[in-house]
Amino acid sequence: MEPVILLVVGLLLFLIIAPIVAIVKSNGVRNEMESLKLQLRRLELELKKIGEQSQFPAESKPQTDGQTAPVVEEIKAVITPPPISEHPFFQSIPHTEISPPPVLPKPEFSFQKTDQEPPVEPTSPRERIVPAINWEQFMGVKLFAWIGGLALFIGVALFLKYSFEHDLIPPEVRVALGFLTGLGLVIGGIKMSQKKYAVTSQTLCATGVVILYAVTFACRAVYHFAFFGPLPTFLLMVLITATAFLLAVRLNALVVALLGMLGGFLTPILLSTGQDNPLGLFAYIALLDAGLIAVTLRRRWNFLVLLAALGTVAMQIGWSDKFFAVPKVFTALNIFLTFNLLFLAAFYFAKRFQQSNPWVSASALLMPLVTVVFTFYLLTFPELGRRPGLVFTFVLVADLCALALVLLDGKLFAANLAAGCFAFLLLTVWTTQFLSGPLLNWALGFYLLFAILHSVFPIVLQRLRPDVAPTWWAHLFPPIALLLVMMPILKLSELSFFVWPCVLLIDLLAVGLAVATASLVSIISVLILTLAATALWIFKIPAQLTGLPVSLFLIGGFAIFFFVVGIIATRKILAKSAAQPANENSDVPGFLNFSTSPDALAQLPAFSALLPFLLLIMVTLRLPLQNPSPIFGLALLLVILVLGVARAFRHDWLPAVALAATLALEHAWHYRHLHTEQPLIPLGWYLLFAAIFGVFPFLFRGRFAERLPVWASAALAAPLHFYLVHQLISAAYPNHFMGLLPAAFAIPSLAALIFLLRKVPAANSIKTAQLAWFGGVALFFITLIFPIQFDRQWITIGWALEGAALLWLFHRVPHPGLRLTGVGLLAISFVRLAANPAVLDYHPRSSTPILNWYLYAYGVVAISLFVGAKLLAPPREKLLGKNVQPWLNALGTILLFLLLNIEIADYFSTGTTLTFQFSGNFARDMSYTIAWALFAFVLLLIGILKKLPAARYAGIGLLSVALLKLFFHDLAHLKQLYRIVALISVAIIAMLASFIYQKFLNNTAPKNETPKP
Repeated sequence: MEPVILLVVGLLLFLIIAPIVAIVKSNGVRNEMESLKLQLRRLELELKKIGEQSQFPAESKPQTDGQTAPVVEEIKAVITPPPISEHPFFQSIPHTEISPPPVLPKPEFSFQKTDQEPPVEPTSPRERIVPAINWEQFMGVKLFAWIGGLALFIGVALFLKYSFEHDLIPPEVRVALGFLTGLGLVIGGIKMSQKKYAVTSQTLCATGVVILYAVTFACRAVYHFAFFGPLPTFLLMVLITATAFLLAVRLNALVVALLGMLGGFLTPILLSTGQDNPLGLFAYIALLDAGLIAVTLRRRWNFLVLLAALGTVAMQIGWSDKFFAVPKVFTALNIFLTFNLLFLAAFYFAKRFQQSNPWVSASALLMPLVTVVFTFYLLTFPELGRRPGLVFTFVLVADLCALALVLLDGKLFAANLAAGCFAFLLLTVWTTQFLSGPLLNWALGFYLLFAILHSVFPIVLQRLRPDVAPTWWAHLFPPIALLLVMMPILKLSELSFFVWPCVLLIDLLAVGLAVATASLVSIISVLILTLAATALWIFKIPAQLTGLPVSLFLIGGFAIFFFVVGIIATRKILAKSAAQPANENSDVPGFLNFSTSPDALAQLPAFSALLPFLLLIMVTLRLPLQNPSPIFGLALLLVILVLGVARAFRHDWLPAVALAATLALEHAWHYRHLHTEQPLIPLGWYLLFAAIFGVFPFLFRGRFAERLPVWASAALAAPLHFYLVHQLISAAYPNHFMGLLPAAFAIPSLAALIFLLRKVPAANSIKTAQLAWFGGVALFFITLIFPIQFDRQWITIGWALEGAALLWLFHRVPHPGLRLTGVGLLAISFVRLAANPAVLDYHPRSSTPILNWYLYAYGVVAISLFVGAKLLAPPREKLLGKNVQPWLNALGTILLFLLLNIEIADYFSTGTTLTFQFSGNFARDMSYTIAWALFAFVLLLIGILKKLPAARYAGIGLLSVALLKLFFHDLAHLKQLYRIVALISVAIIAMLASFIYQKFLNNTAPKNETPKP
């Protein structure tokens, strides 16, 4: 205990003596300013008196000779005061503009010169304004007196303690001497004040008051005299305190208040008996604080309130360190509650008397802070940690006091945020350390209580003080409360049903905040966190147990809840935003401020219905669900809600988002749980979802007449579901007529296309796009018949045919998307055949070379590329600003060249595998060289006849390669006969090429070129 006592004493001494110096300095400056004001007034009176004496009749003055006038002028010059602005007093004020009083007029009459000289002004004008502190006088007169009074008090207290311990003086005599000493010092101090010995008077009074405190406390706590019962002791201490502070007020003696306060706080420490008496101790401290507060309000010594609060905190720390135990928790609660209310009352009266200042505010805020810190200390006791109702009563007391301060002064609005953060931090610590199943309901109750308290209070405060009360932090507490709710979900193996009503109430609180503040940040945050909490709970469900009804009930319930309240909140926020100027209905900071435009607000109910799809996917992946009907049924409800929002608010992209979410759920179930024993149930759901999205815009054609994304979603619904349907039918009902499936899917698309052609007016701005989407889908299914009915290469052939068909449709429906898609499919088909080595392993080599699947696969794709290039003849050749016609021709040519080499390799290959070799077989090597030369000749011929420089260049290049092969490879490795055939063949080809160039090149040359002679 000794170190604690020394620490507390040292802290109090520092907190008392340090402000003394500052206060004394400020008092000295204030006294000097008062003295200067008196001197200024005295100077003005003297100048006025001189002016009155100079005003008398001129004819009363004797004029004996002609020298009278000069004498009079000389006297005028002597006695006429200078203008007040030129007085040395005002000249000594640097950088200060002072309007001087009116200058006295020069006397019009003269009088005789006197021998009296004007007073001499000080040599240092600054000394008339703020003279420097005389530290010698301050220390010798004031500081030594104060320290002496304090030393006297400590000496008397220690002597009394020593005499108590050694029984030198009987208790009655000790008490009598103590009272006589204290009264004598007080009376002597009062007498000294009448003789204007202010410093000594204040010191004696302060010392006497402190001694009276000590003796009275000893009578009650040490000697237990019969007279000094609780009530008489209390009344006597009230009398002493009242007397001390009355003296401080009447004598304007700050030192009396300071020493009285210091002695009052040191008395219980110096005279401690080691026995716990919290009621007597803190009743005494409360009385001392009340007196200091009264003195502060009277004399405006505002820092005394903060010093009193610090002294009280020191006493609370000391008592808690030495005497606190778990059975005394209610005593501690009463102690902290008392001082919270006491300093709150001080703040209230200071506010009422218009004496609010940072000192009083700091003292009032200190008490709740200390209470919260003490609550953290309580959590170090496990038995108290298991009593959350008692522990969090401390927090609630501190919270309410802090909120009361904010309610009294809106400028302290940050106290609400700080109090809420401390409360939830304490809840987090307690939840981490002590939460168990039996305490879960306590935890949920306090989560909800503090969330409501700190979320609603800023709104109430804004109504009372709209000028100084921001509300953005109110949005923080519902999400924080939901984060705390997640901790029991993670920590406990079994959850109470009350978790979800608590979550629902927190969500309602967030909705109310959104409506009150016209901001969506709270709703969006709790929506995401509610789904996260549900997801955590889903992952805790054992995999062998379904738990499906409760899971789906929670997911669907929260989805419908957020959907309904989202619509209601959206309408109210829109109405509130319309009634107020922009950005004035919410003070949420920019990094948290969501747009309150109609389009942005309408997204809320849609997302509240879409986000639960994530939970449904989690349930699907987590639980064994052979029958998808419960999951898909809830998904159907969510889809209807989203489509309803899309219809009500005309949101173009919501159907597309809902389609993507539904497909994700369907794929999750399909790959996780599909079994061929019951294929009709999932098949029915797949077709139902495809039909809902496909029919939706047709049902509300007038509503979405010019909303292209909605129609695009409807067109894509069937192709995106086709894969699932195809996989399911292939697994459950394998057959040799799968090509009928894409044919069946093409029928609705063709019907939709016919409907749009007939019903949509030509003036509709998106009619072309609608026709392009549904026409493209219809062609997709039609061309998909071949790769579905067959396999492997037929997929590539189908893509190529689809690309060419889309380019054909582009002639009828000039929508750019058709051209882009068609070219893309053709390019993919080319890559699949030209850059995919696996394509050569689709089938074993057939017994009939040349007439094989390579011929029709590469040939059909190449023809599709040439047809596509033909269909993109000018003015349709531009794609993304580039002419794609020559590129398609080039890709088709490359495929034909590859086909040529593949056929040669197939003819000369043996076994079931196609092999490429360019040496070792004379006939094969000769065939490659002759084929390349012939192919080059054809390119040259086409390039010349069609006036295509690129084709000519390619022919020249390929012919050059053939010649290089001939001379550098064939001549070295071929036998004589094959060598001759190769040479003759290539020579004929080369000469024919030369002849063609000579015959046709000049005719195809540009007009500005001059043919060579």
